[in-house]
Amino acid sequence: MLKWVVAAAALVAVPVSASAQDAEAGAAVFKKCAACHQIGPNAKNGLGPSLQCVAGKEAGHHEGYNYSEAVKNSGITWTDEHLLAWFEKDDAVIKGNKMIFPAGIKNEEDRVNLLAYIKAQCTE
Repeated sequence: MLKWVVAAAALVAVPVSASAQDAEAGAAVFKKCAACHQIGPNAKNGLGPSLQCVAGKEAGHHEGYNYSEAVKNSGITWTDEHLLAWFEKDDAVIKGNKMIFPAGIKNEEDRVNLLAYIKAQCTE
């Protein structure tokens, strides 16, 4: 019986990775994106399109931005899954896009937090 109690205690003591999204931590991750993208109510297109309220929208259709044909014709809607995959490796989601961020965001928690931050900025 003591072995079972010790085993149960050990399981409880094992750190569990946080699954909650942290928009504040995502703001720090967004600094990697801010060289090309803006976000917020007054966001403008820059080297990359504004990311204001991008979640749930069809890829390649933000007004006033000149997207690559690959993005315009992708047929992708920016679901959480597509955005998380894009943050990690954009070319794996849409080959031939013109985004120039080959490093991607490798840390899964950073990607999740970035998504939370982007979604939190949408005031529509």
